[in-house]
Amino acid sequence: MSQQQSAPARRPTIADIAKIVGVSKVSVSNALNGQPGVSETTRARILAVAEELGFVRNSAARALSGARAAAVGLALCRPARMLGTEPFFMELIGGIESVLSEASYSLALQVVADQERGLEAYRRWWGERHIDGAILVDLRIDDPRVPALEETGLPTVVIGHPSGSGRLTPVWSDDAAAVRETLEYLAALGHRRIGRVAGLPGLVHTALRDAAFAEVGAELGIASPPVVHTDYTGEEGARATRRLLLAAERPTAILYDNDITAVAGLSVAQEMGLEVPRDLSLVAWDDSPLVQVVRPPLTALTRDIHAYGAHAARTLLALIGGQQTGGYQDSAPQLVVRGSTAVAVGS
Repeated sequence: MSQQQSAPARRPTIADIAKIVGVSKVSVSNALNGQPGVSETTRARILAVAEELGFVRNSAARALSGARAAAVGLALCRPARMLGTEPFFMELIGGIESVLSEASYSLALQVVADQERGLEAYRRWWGERHIDGAILVDLRIDDPRVPALEETGLPTVVIGHPSGSGRLTPVWSDDAAAVRETLEYLAALGHRRIGRVAGLPGLVHTALRDAAFAEVGAELGIASPPVVHTDYTGEEGARATRRLLLAAERPTAILYDNDITAVAGLSVAQEMGLEVPRDLSLVAWDDSPLVQVVRPPLTALTRDIHAYGAHAARTLLALIGGQQTGGYQDSAPQLVVRGSTAVAVGS
């Protein structure tokens, strides 16, 4: 063995091989696992170096033998500090874990700065055979992760609408039905000016809610103030609420895309001297303890998010097991009326 290629004292890694050969870690993973993307000359060089370093006898042994990793991957693109304040994702992950643990599977969870890094994490996990499948969240319009993961052959469940999931397997709920139920309820209370504080505009579910809000609003004769998009944080929810309430024709009701922005909106309304629900009705998307402990407790669109995550995990395990599935449509969110909605003044 040459001095340049002497085996490191610690267990050799993909990075060690990549450095010696002068290629990327992804190329090494592809070569070790028989995936396309490297020339035969480079593949032979990588395999030779891996054997020389003793890598085959260690971390590559599972991949080369075809044994399962008994793990699935989830890459979340958001600040790590937000996870503890987002009831939705904590409940979703809890539901996923409940099913995986029963099947003796683990969850590889990584928080990433952007979706490109998320895709790289999926590719690395799959190339190194650290996972048998993946769960994709925050589905975007024309999401580049979808065709990229299709190409890898990684069994993947998308928590998102089939319209954006490509050939990957979707698990979704009917957001349009939830918007319709909410607007029909508010219209029955006499509200004709209804605002919306929405999530990120590039997300598929945001676009579906936007379209349903416009369509159903037109059917019901609702004059809708501009939809204000946010990043789901309380700060953005507060700013969006102020923008709506300072308009010449302020809304008499506001629908929020998550619980955090709704609670922030309630605080802003109270700061501005408005009484909820006498002067302004509020509805939160995604019920949680957060919207139930404020005063007044908020009317909300509720669904069993824990079960939603469990359905996604069961669907993924079926894919990993070789079963064919067309996906799973979960129950649509249902409106739970509390103290934040009332008859519109003057109706």
